[in-house]
Amino acid sequence: MLRSAPQSWIIAVRTPDLPRLHAFATGLEEDQGAVLQGLSTRWNSGPVEGCVNHIKMVKRQMLGRAKLPLLRKRVLLTAAANR
Repeated sequence: MLRSAPQSWIIAVRTPDLPRLHAFATGLEEDQGAVLQGLSTRWNSGPVEGCVNHIKMVKRQMLGRAKLPLLRKRVLLTAAANR
């Protein structure tokens, strides 16, 4: 039986003394089905993550300077400008 590339990589990572990569490899093995699906399908959450990242940036910029109504207005205006 041939091993898949991710499985071969996980085995190779465990050989040297790299404890941080060991933990990462263990996580990959535990959720290997989801990892393979995420890498092999054309669907992704990139656009959504970009919007969330932008909203968090605006929130950080305005931290302690404004209440919710102004923050909401700025998020909506910058989102419309980025289209």
